[in-house]
Amino acid sequence: MEWFGDDAYWLSRLVFQRALAAVYLVAFLAAALQFRALIGERGMLPVPAHLRRNPARAAPTLFRLHYSDRFFALVAWAGVLLSAALVAGAADRLPLGVAMAWWALLWVLYLSIVNVGQTWYGFGWESLLLEAGFLAVWLGNERVAPPVIVLWLLRWVLFRVEFGAGLIKLRGDRCWRNLTCLYHHHETQPMPGPLSRLFHLLPRPVHRAEAAANHVVQLGVPFLLFTPQPVAGVAAGLIVVTQLWLVLSGNFAWLNWLTMVLALSAVDFSPLVASPALPEAPLWYAVAVCAVAAVLLVLSVRPARNLLSRRQAMNRSWDPLHLVNSYGAFGTVSRVRQEIVVEGTADAVAGEGTVWREYAFKGKPGAPGRLPRQFAPYHLRLDWMMWFAALSPAYARSWFPGFVERLLAGDRDTLRLLAANPFPDTPPALVRARLYRYRFTTREEHRATGAHWHRAYIREFLGPTRLR
Repeated sequence: MEWFGDDAYWLSRLVFQRALAAVYLVAFLAAALQFRALIGERGMLPVPAHLRRNPARAAPTLFRLHYSDRFFALVAWAGVLLSAALVAGAADRLPLGVAMAWWALLWVLYLSIVNVGQTWYGFGWESLLLEAGFLAVWLGNERVAPPVIVLWLLRWVLFRVEFGAGLIKLRGDRCWRNLTCLYHHHETQPMPGPLSRLFHLLPRPVHRAEAAANHVVQLGVPFLLFTPQPVAGVAAGLIVVTQLWLVLSGNFAWLNWLTMVLALSAVDFSPLVASPALPEAPLWYAVAVCAVAAVLLVLSVRPARNLLSRRQAMNRSWDPLHLVNSYGAFGTVSRVRQEIVVEGTADAVAGEGTVWREYAFKGKPGAPGRLPRQFAPYHLRLDWMMWFAALSPAYARSWFPGFVERLLAGDRDTLRLLAANPFPDTPPALVRARLYRYRFTTREEHRATGAHWHRAYIREFLGPTRLR
């Protein structure tokens, strides 16, 4: 391996950058299709109000120069088009500096969205995409050999993702230490997929083996990423296998997909495909990459200390640019699944004879007979936040009243976030929300009823509410 450029990783870089561009495309598409109801000018958490409350240094974004829903849509759809072109390999046909500027523009556009996204963008995979996207700027294109420094920084990102997730589990819920968390997790995870019920019904010894394998891959394998090939490539392959298992068992937006993209960047494909002869790096490029690497190493101190801390923080950005972050998930696993069911009625006054009709969400569990669908890597932001709201009303305090208000007003942008509107002609007169306990049906229950879920009423989450 050469000190700065290594031809052996030219295919690894190509796979990484094009796959990363595909993740960018999904992220921008989700922003373009969902933003109006969530953070638009008349959304639940409007961007203009957020910008007034927060200083520029806390959330740098292009939208401080100007905000309108039309401008946001322009940014999001521009991101979709730029990402699609990168998937097709457009950057490799351009001069090195132009290709780097293209990747940098994509990063700036998505950073601008994340920094005004508020609650809806408070997920670890947003920071992970930005961190990986920033490193992609400095990987160059086919006009230069991949810089070894950036390849090592990509492995450092992957190490923090996996090792951070492993540590938070050991330090968190006791069930991870006694290998019983997966007795519950497939059922209580934020958004189950079509196979989640089958995973949940696996024998308990299999669940214990799942948990043990998780500890091995997240706590031991990441160290092997920094060893010579082919060991590093084998370690990356093990991470890919575990991420595919998670893809099959649930919906975690693009977290698993992006983790696999990072892992593939650590694989040496040269024994399979001969690498072309690539020119040496220009001096200006080598100096810029080394300078950026030095800055990122300094910024890595706090995330590294966080890994060693007993008060380890999950999914935290240590700078407003999301350059080096901390990751981790499911330090605590819920034993019981609770879901909020939102209903409306045309009756002006609620009584014993009132007929309530349920709003259907795209991803989160609703009607017991409805099979969960696969949406990942696409991110259904409202559905995810409904899961958090069921855990505690505190998670919904800032946006749930606005959500109900928009249902009462028949807001088209909000209704587009749902799978079905039970009031297609006239908005409801009243809307309420009720909390239910959900569990997967047993094999016997499923054969008898065809239902995938069993649900039982717990209490009222929001009483009948009318439009003010």
